[in-house]
Formats: sequence, C-alpha cells, structure tokens
Amino acid sequence: MKLVVQRIALGLLLLFLVSILIFAGTLILPGDVAQSILGQSATPEALANLREELGVNEPALTRYFDWLGGILTGDLGTALTNGKDIAESVGSRLKNTLFLAFWAAVIAVPLAIFLGLLAVRYRDRWPDKLISGITLSTISIPEFLIGYVLMYFVGVQLGWAPTVATIYDSMSLGEKLNAIALPVAVLTLVVLAHMMRMTRAAILNVMQSAYIETAELKGLTMFNIIWKHAFPNSIAPIVNVVMLNLAYLVVGVVVVEVVFTYPGMGQYLVDHVSKRDLPVVQACGLIFAAVYIGLNMIADVVSILSNPKLRHPK
Repeated sequence: MKLVVQRIALGLLLLFLVSILIFAGTLILPGDVAQSILGQSATPEALANLREELGVNEPALTRYFDWLGGILTGDLGTALTNGKDIAESVGSRLKNTLFLAFWAAVIAVPLAIFLGLLAVRYRDRWPDKLISGITLSTISIPEFLIGYVLMYFVGVQLGWAPTVATIYDSMSLGEKLNAIALPVAVLTLVVLAHMMRMTRAAILNVMQSAYIETAELKGLTMFNIIWKHAFPNSIAPIVNVVMLNLAYLVVGVVVVEVVFTYPGMGQYLVDHVSKRDLPVVQACGLIFAAVYIGLNMIADVVSILSNPKLRHPK
C-alpha cells in the first residue's frame, strides 16, 4: 500500500512539473495573439490596448499562479480569440476523442494479445514471421501516410467508408462508427505492433520457467500451456504496454484527427495553436499530460498489485 501511495504522489508531482513546462513553453511560442485577432493593419495603440485587456502584459509568474489556481478549481479559463469558456468547448471535444480512442482500443487490445499468443504458438515459423513483419511495417510508417493511403483506396476508390470523420450528437451509434472507421483503423495499425511484440516477448520470457517445462512433461498441449500457465504470469508487462498505448491513443490522436478533420481535442488544439490562443493551448496540453500520466500511474499500480514481490517486499 505504501508503494501505491508513493506512485500516486509521484504522479501528482510530475503533473505539477509538467504544468510549469507547458506554461513556460507556451510563453516562448512565436507570434502575438493580439495581432492574430486584430490583423496586420492594427495600430500599435490598438494592439497595446487589446494586450492589456487580455491580461497578457501581466508578469509570467502571476499569470502562472492565476492559471494554476483556476485549474485546481475547475476553471480552464477563457479562449482569447472567441471569448468562449474553454471547459465547455473542451468537454465535447474530449468526449469525441475518448470515443475514438475507446473503439480503437476495443479492436487493438484483444487483437494484439491474440496475435501475440499466436506468434508464440508458432514461434519462428511462418505465422510468427508474417505477424511480426506486418506489424513492424505498419509501425514504421507515419500515421498521416497510413491515413492518406486508407483514405484514397478505402474511402475514394472503394467507397467503403467516409473520408471525413465528422460526427454529431444527433447521429446514431452505427452512423458514428461508420464515420470513424478509417481513423480507428489507422490508430489500430499504429499501436498494434507495440502491444503484440510485448505480449510475445513477455510470454516467451515466462516460457523459460521450470513450471512450464513441468506442464510440457505432463503432456499438456502447447495452447493450454500458453493460455493457462504462461499468459497469466506475464500479465504485468502486458498491462504496462497496453496502458502506454491507451495513453497514446488519447494523446497521440492529434495527427489522425487533423488528417480526417475529426472534431476532437487534437483538432481543437491545432486550430488554436495557429491563432496563438495560449489559454486553450495550455489547457489542452495539461489535459493530455494528465491523461498520459494517469494511465501510466494506473499501469504502475496494477503492476504492484499483480506482483507479490512488490506487494510484500522483504
């Protein structure tokens, strides 16, 4: 229990340090939000007045603690470019991103574990080599390239799925799933290799154990040995890599959302980076960091709870 509390405290400390980096990083971004709002023809007096009104002339330390205080009370601030409450805008966008990540995970996680088990069952034979070759090829190709290839062949040439992944609250679940088919396929291909390779490596590591040899001498089939004995004892590293990839599905969707014009957090972030809207960029950055750190923290806790050596250290 002490180790779990330490991991949670470390995660919160890391999130605090990341908030400092995010705030400092946005301050050094080139561009001027006042210039972006008023345009190139704005007079120096108008720019100075707008900067004063937006509060960007305040000292950086004062602005950081004001921002952090707002975050702790649930106030993400107001977008400088349109005056809208960021929390309200982020709410629907985050829901869309989580919806996309959820369905990608529903497909990718079971498929990766199945392929990992299959690769172990036929180790060093053609199924193992084929699975490894295909998954390593997909992870080596940038997401945007996979997206454009699928968009052209599956969306344009075959017409099986829409090339623009736009969803609305009024759409049915089936219509939403049809709309996000291509981005889900891209995300699945990207994260599949990591999880499959880790599953394969973790199970192969356990297969060297003495009790596996005992199971073989008992005459158990290879499938039963892998499924009933090797897989349960290799679950901790598999959970770790699954959590890391789930974090990527939420945090790393920026490129995929932009490619398919999906109304999620990534598209929202990119739109406001181009406008130099610092409060929106800071809020999105902190939310992405919180999700990534949170899922990693959950992976650490699960590893501790599933490992008797860590639960009961000598």
